[in-house]
Amino acid sequence: MDFDLSEEQRQLKNEVARFAEEEVKPVAKEYDRAEKYPFEVVDKAAEMGLLAPQIPFDYGGAGYSTLDLAVIIEELFAADPGIGLCLTSTGFGSEAIIEFGTEEQKEEYLPRIASGDAICGAAISEPDTGSDVSSVSTRAEKDGDEWVINGNKMWITNGSVGDFYVVLCKTDPDAEGRYNGFSQIIIESDRDGFEADKITGKLGIRASDTAELLFDDVRVPEENLVGTRGAGFLQQMQFFDETRTGVAAQAVGIARGAAERALEYAKQREQFGRPIGDFQAVQHKLADMHTRTEAARQLTYKSAWSVDNKEEQLTTLASMAKEFASRVAVDAANEAVQIHGGSGYVDDFDVERYYRDAKITQIYEGTTEIQKNIIARELLGKGF
Repeated sequence: MDFDLSEEQRQLKNEVARFAEEEVKPVAKEYDRAEKYPFEVVDKAAEMGLLAPQIPFDYGGAGYSTLDLAVIIEELFAADPGIGLCLTSTGFGSEAIIEFGTEEQKEEYLPRIASGDAICGAAISEPDTGSDVSSVSTRAEKDGDEWVINGNKMWITNGSVGDFYVVLCKTDPDAEGRYNGFSQIIIESDRDGFEADKITGKLGIRASDTAELLFDDVRVPEENLVGTRGAGFLQQMQFFDETRTGVAAQAVGIARGAAERALEYAKQREQFGRPIGDFQAVQHKLADMHTRTEAARQLTYKSAWSVDNKEEQLTTLASMAKEFASRVAVDAANEAVQIHGGSGYVDDFDVERYYRDAKITQIYEGTTEIQKNIIARELLGKGF
């Protein structure tokens, strides 16, 4: 069993780490404090080909695997989770276009995302719809050769900076079955009736843009339908193994970033005439943080490998990886603040930011409780 990255993956890891060190770390505090989207950093990432690298080579992307993406995500989130999310989310929603879109849709949208000329978003959640995706109420009705969309979406990443969104809508309200009658439709942000209301005051990942989207008789052509009408919910579910593995990688990066900064501080900070790293209580914290981070990384890598190879247990592993890694991230950030003491409670040190940023990994792409439900369901063979 080979646990090593390939030479190409090691080179990728080093290149992303260098970018993160030079372009992300120096400005992380600035964008977090201002709750400002880092357009300048995104542009530099585009020049390196780091934006939406999962887009196939034929459409301007790098065609990276899920494991490659996990390597990239960890490096960026270890430098700063907020900017890391900005850089790894410009293609949110593009997976639906890649898998189910028409050739015309792929040629229209994918190259623009890969080049950094456009930002995409996936719009699923609503004010009254979080974990229960099948309760989506945003409606899309056919009027001639157009779709007319009404409703609103909540907690949408890239919500006020995006150029277009893949929106999950109810298109066939009379369809039988709880999971039927939903469709995915591309909606451009410059359409009449579209409005985005930026959400501020978030606990963490403040550099990342989050907004509520409102659709008031928004009209788009019928060719903006992605995939099969009425099958949007089932289409969307196919991507959670990949996206949850991505969140697991985010959590590994956060845990690693917190653990590394705690180790550095423990070597430098002195109490009672010696570094606090000499004290066993601190040593045990450091040992636990680094050990559990490594365990989370290996579980995340296995999940990524299973997604790439379409292994039978991939759904179980993806939920295991997300649940465990997110718990490790929260715990590591907590202990990092504890090791810093009073200094960790202010934003002079990065661990304060990691402490705030870590929590979201237990919430988005399916809460911790949902992940445990999925794991148990898969173990018991309960089915969807």
